[in-house]
Amino acid sequence: MSMEVDHLVIAASTLEEGRKWCEQVLGVSPQPGGQHAWMGTHNLLLNISAPNYPRCYLEILAVDPSAAAPERARWFDLDQPAVQAKLKEGPGLLHWVARVPNLDAALAYWQGEGVDAGQPVEGARGDMRWRLALRDDGRRLRKEGLPTPIEWSGTGHPTDKLPESGVQLLTLEARDGLSATLSTPKGEVTLQAIEGTLD
Repeated sequence: MSMEVDHLVIAASTLEEGRKWCEQVLGVSPQPGGQHAWMGTHNLLLNISAPNYPRCYLEILAVDPSAAAPERARWFDLDQPAVQAKLKEGPGLLHWVARVPNLDAALAYWQGEGVDAGQPVEGARGDMRWRLALRDDGRRLRKEGLPTPIEWSGTGHPTDKLPESGVQLLTLEARDGLSATLSTPKGEVTLQAIEGTLD
């Protein structure tokens, strides 16, 4: 099945903690993102596109204290007590999202492999339109090491409006635990998934 790395998800207890983490660990400041009212979260963004990973970005995600509690579980296990406890120790790599040309086909393929990746959920901001697969329980596909699939259907993508940051994704490993290596102004930095959140 065809898929490309779309973005990495860094989770933080607060967006300000995520901003400070980005500046301290990667040596650059992230750009303003937006709010996801239906998920009760908000984000900051950083372009990490590279020759081997085009149109790729880093998303710093946190629960939005100004938003109403969502009617469903938040994505990427953000509501799980174990994840919340780890985030109190500091931000960290939580998950990855992969771009697919046809979300319905991807979900059908995984269903055939016995993997329940959830149902398509639509989102939009400006000229950007996307469909993302989410499970009702908000859980990631941890044991399988699989990403959350996303299909961009609008004319825009977050990297279209993000300036080059001086940070590039060099490698991503997801089979035996999620890790990513980036080239940054501070040299190469390897991020490991938040301990205790991957089965």
